[in-house]
Amino acid sequence: MAQLFSSYFIGGFECSTHRRADGRRLDLLRGTRHDRFAENDYQSMARHKITTVRDGLRWHLVEQSAGLYDWSSFLPQLRAAKVAGVQPIWDVCHYGWPDDINIWSSAFVDRFARFAGALAAVVRDECREVPYYCPVNEISFWAWAGGDTGQIGPFARRRGMELKRQLVRATIAAIEAIRAVDSRARFVSVDPAIHILPKGPRQRVHAENARLAQYQAFDMVAGHLMPELGGKPDYLDILGINYYPHNQWFLNGAGIKRGEPLYRPLQDILGENWQRYGRPLFIAETGAEAEHRVPWLRYVCDEVNAARESGVPVGGICLYPVTDYPGWSNNRHCPTGLLGYADERGQRPIYEPLATELLIQTARFEESRAFAKIQTASQGLVP
Repeated sequence: MAQLFSSYFIGGFECSTHRRADGRRLDLLRGTRHDRFAENDYQSMARHKITTVRDGLRWHLVEQSAGLYDWSSFLPQLRAAKVAGVQPIWDVCHYGWPDDINIWSSAFVDRFARFAGALAAVVRDECREVPYYCPVNEISFWAWAGGDTGQIGPFARRRGMELKRQLVRATIAAIEAIRAVDSRARFVSVDPAIHILPKGPRQRVHAENARLAQYQAFDMVAGHLMPELGGKPDYLDILGINYYPHNQWFLNGAGIKRGEPLYRPLQDILGENWQRYGRPLFIAETGAEAEHRVPWLRYVCDEVNAARESGVPVGGICLYPVTDYPGWSNNRHCPTGLLGYADERGQRPIYEPLATELLIQTARFEESRAFAKIQTASQGLVP
């Protein structure tokens, strides 16, 4: 079974840049000091056999005036990746945008496309490798948090579908702009995988409709839903599935925890995505806090392995965030990472239990890949 990226495990760096309800703009690359110590961080990844990373840009810093691009906040990351020999998947927009743009306007789509094209030119001129981009991170979550519940920008309520359509337009325009500059580019569409159950028989239809809404953004990008947005099947290149311990719940009710009878196995969720789209996929984000990190990673790896054995081509698992980070709402220390907070020299403590488990799981997937290559060769097929 083909591996999508240069390493099976991927290190994800928190790069959210949205505004909170109190008006404060977050900058998690700065908050984790990854912007300052990217080269150290990438080299740490490589020492743990992680040679692919998810990372991002800060659009609001690059384009502070319309059409004028200052890449000084991004080039250190891009060049550090080259030095460390890691393969980046760049989030072009991770919840944030420049303050002078109205996100609801057509100008937002046009300007984002121009920004994405300019970015593609920079990456093309700096790097020879095939570039990977996630144009807009988590369209569905952003539409809910920013368009339905008003938790993050643009702080709207009951406009979730409108925001989802707008973010899909922006995604499509960005893909076209990037391909016009660099036809080699690959694209990742990332959204959370969820499972919702009714609390009683009367909620069955409503709960199922809420569950199926998780696929709307993918369907729009592929042109299966609302084709007037301009979607096409080839825009849905690689699926990125985000999955955390809190991704299952009862409709308008409590969460469903792993180990409970009604908890749906992750392998089934991955299988449903594969059956719907037939596109290569990977776990684009997963993780847990504190002492839950190791058992959660073990569970995810077990489920991914089971999915792969049933024919679902899960091409990687991204630890996200791979460093500890300050919480969005209260700045608390969130101990989620393989690596902790950086000191003044850019050195980060290693969470050894997770490092040990990662080593075990890396060997497991490498063995599985080697076995698959032997099988392929014995059948006279090209791997």
